[in-house]
Amino acid sequence: MGVFGSTVPVITLGSISKRWMVPGWRLGWLVTSDPTGLLQKCGIADSIKNVLNPAPFSPTFIQAAVPEILEKTTEEFFSKTINILRAASAFCYDKLKEIPCITCPQRAEGAMFVLVKLNLSLLEDIKDDMEFCLKLAKEESLVILPGVTVGLKNWLRITFSVEQSSLEDGLGRLRYFCGRHAKKP
Repeated sequence: MGVFGSTVPVITLGSISKRWMVPGWRLGWLVTSDPTGLLQKCGIADSIKNVLNPAPFSPTFIQAAVPEILEKTTEEFFSKTINILRAASAFCYDKLKEIPCITCPQRAEGAMFVLVKLNLSLLEDIKDDMEFCLKLAKEESLVILPGVTVGLKNWLRITFSVEQSSLEDGLGRLRYFCGRHAKKP
């Protein structure tokens, strides 16, 4: 992206947790290409540095692992990972369409989760997405993020970046839970 830096400043972000699928390894980087110094002149570079100051260092073992991870990861790893996520996204989308109280507006692309709308009018004894998720965790030992935590009331955030067997099991338990709480005709 540095090729475009002479025309417009370019900021590139990367992280171990997403690109290499290592959840919890909150190590990332930010690279700028700004030969004209516009980001510095406008104070954007300093603002970025100030945001990073509270926690600028990752644990030592993660720092030690990064050079080998960066040097020894092949393109095959990334291609395989993308194919696995693409298949998991399609599987998740198809299975969610079978659950009447959940609407999945579109299949996820470029993500490891999908946001779905919860139709509470089809459920009894559940007043919102938070209660849905709490009961789901208690009754089915299945954890889904309530949308209200990311500002989307009565939506759910479902992660599909798990083993295929775990995804099948989780979506089955979700369907069973929704069926058990469905309003009776």
